Parts: sequence; C-alpha cells; structure tokens
Amino acid sequence: MTAAVTLSKVPCTIVTGFLGSGKTTLIRHVLENAKGRRLAVIVNEFGDVGIDGQILKGCGVEACPEENIVELANGCICCTVADDFVPALDAILALRPKVDHILIETSGLALPKPLVQAFHWPAIKSRVTVDGVVAVVDGDALASGRVAHDHDALAEQRATDVVLDHDDPIEEVFDDQIACADLVVMTKADLIDADGAVRARAALDAELPAGVRVVSVTQGRLDPAVLLGLGVGTEDDIENRKTHHDDELDHDHDDFDSFVVEVPEIADPAEFAARVARAASEADVLRVKGFLAVAAKPMRLLVQAVGPRVAHQFDRPWGSDPRAGRLVAIGLKGLDRAKVEAILAGESVPA
Repeated sequence: MTAAVTLSKVPCTIVTGFLGSGKTTLIRHVLENAKGRRLAVIVNEFGDVGIDGQILKGCGVEACPEENIVELANGCICCTVADDFVPALDAILALRPKVDHILIETSGLALPKPLVQAFHWPAIKSRVTVDGVVAVVDGDALASGRVAHDHDALAEQRATDVVLDHDDPIEEVFDDQIACADLVVMTKADLIDADGAVRARAALDAELPAGVRVVSVTQGRLDPAVLLGLGVGTEDDIENRKTHHDDELDHDHDDFDSFVVEVPEIADPAEFAARVARAASEADVLRVKGFLAVAAKPMRLLVQAVGPRVAHQFDRPWGSDPRAGRLVAIGLKGLDRAKVEAILAGESVPA
C-alpha cells in the first residue's frame, strides 16, 4: 500500500545554487531534451522582474508550454512557502494533461531545507515528493577560492584558499545548499584546467555529504536522466541534513539589494556589455540579467552577467511584447542605484 501511494506522487526536483551558477541554463537544457516527459517549472526570482521565467518560456518546447511555467517574484521561496509555493504547486497539479515531473528553481539566496520541509505539510504531502535536491555550483569560481565571481564580501579571501570561510553569511547559504544536496552539478567546466578542477572539487569536499555525486558540465549540457528520477524522497531525510540555520526560526537576506533599471533601445550590444562590466567594477554590481531592445533588430537581446563577465545573445522575437529594455541589478546592501543607472546610461561618474 505504501509503495502505491509513493508512486502516485508527482516527483519534484529542487534546483538550488548561488547567483550566476547556471541554474536556468541547466533547466533550459532539461526542457529541450525532455524525451517525452511532461514537465512544469516553478521559478523563484530575486528581484522585481521574472527574467529567468522569461528565459525558460522562450524555449518554446512542447514538453513544457508557457502555462506550465509559474514565476514567484515576491521574495525568496524559502521565506514565503505558505504564501507563494503552495498556491503555485496547486496550479501546476491542476494542469491537464497532468505533469510527470516538476522542476523548482530557487533564487540564489534560498535555503533548500525549509522548502523541503514544506513537503510534509498536509496540503501537499500526499501529492508530491522531492525526487532530489540538485545544487548547481560555479566551478570556475570555486577554482579561484570563491563561491561566486567578483563578490565584495569574498574579495579578501586568498585566491589559493579553497576552504570556504563559514563566517560569511553568503558562504553559509552556499554551505547549506551543498549540505542538502542529493546531486551537485559543477558548471563552467570549460573555463577551468585540471588543477582548477582539483581545487574546485576540494572546496566542495569540505562540505559535501557522504555519497553525494558531483558531475561537471559545460553550458548546462547534462542528460536529463542524470538529473531526474533520483527517487530520493528527500523530505524523509531532511532532518538529518545539518545546516547553519537549523537553530533559527527565521532568516532574512538583508545582505542584498536589487532593483530594475529601465533601458532605452540600444545600438551596439558589445558597447552596452562593456557598460555592464563597468557597473561591476565601479559600482559593485554582483549580477545583472534582463532583456534589451536593439535598434533595427526584431529579436530581444538576453543579457546575463556575473561580475564583469557579461554574456549576451539574441533570444527570440519580441512578438506582441513591448520592446522595453529592463535589467535586474543585484548587489550587496547599500548598492548605489543612481551610480548603477548612470553607468548603464553611458555617463561618467565620480570615482
């Protein structure tokens, strides 16, 4: 009887990871290679605009139509489980045809444990199970002794120190994500050499639970069979996964600020990418993501940046959407909005 009940539950994979680690790229690859599975995605953004959700909706794949992608932009999912997650789950479970698997992309600041614990709630425990928690980590950053590129709070770390400093709250978030993982996906394997891979793995091993597998990927290219179907039932073991926040009733993310920058139509993507890199170096912006309109181009330009590393590509036609450029900028508390906006506008600012 117990086995029958378990089989009737819809499996959910929680994909967690720090800002810019590559979660959305990984999930997009899964959607594009679903191999007959009917998928749904819950995307938790940090900021006012659902950029990651829009990236996934741009896939245009039959396995996961736009109505199967639910965006939560009202705050970190681990802090708003009752208000946001449960209604989103209800909406997905009501879809017809029924979904075979649900992917949950947390914000870079989310702690997995409170979310996994929510799967014990009476309203959902009979309908879903945690197939596994997947922690996505930036291999290039780990090889340099950091959990993310160009982070002010980590700038004083020695580049050769691959053992993370647990006193930093951002690193505690990283540690907690690893502690709850059933699988770790180390991205950006193409950016690190053999010695760098050893350093990155050493950084992971300092926090990695026994028996948890680590796989390395480039551009999110991972066979969905590796990611889906782990069958762990993580909610049944989550209390055994010790984290920094186990003794806290609540937690917050007051270390960060985020805001949306409206950007008029641009002429030169490469020139604008240089502005984004400048915002990282001169205004301490940690992460930028969003869409821009380029003069005489029918396609919208997707921009994603981690520190001074900026990637941009034409994503899909604007269609009926207004050609409005909007970027989310994320940085540490006290991020100077006026300075960031001035730099992105191409203006000179005092040093």
